[in-house]
Amino acid sequence: MSDFLSREVRAELDEARRAKLRKRSRLRVSDGAETYPILRLLPEGFTLDAAEVAHLRGLVDVYDGSRHLSQCLIVASDIEGGELICRMKWSTAARTTPPVDYERDESAPTGYLPGH
Repeated sequence: MSDFLSREVRAELDEARRAKLRKRSRLRVSDGAETYPILRLLPEGFTLDAAEVAHLRGLVDVYDGSRHLSQCLIVASDIEGGELICRMKWSTAARTTPPVDYERDESAPTGYLPGH
């Protein structure tokens, strides 16, 4: 089908597809200074609109709306089909509580009542 469409029409169709993905997605990535909408999640990373960001590397935070999901290290980014493909070296889920460095006893009391 793409063989019969002009280059301009294909470019407009690709832009419309990316705009639909941007509008639909609540996921976004923040590199500290800027925030970009995530178009698609991949097993090894995610994609961004190449028109908005040409290059992204380093430590970034991933959000779903205002909820912090994870912190990721981006090690490679390539542009394919108008999308910036960001590949992660690692991703760590965000926590609401600090991590503990000991095993918690499940039978331990969760709190103490003050004495008289």
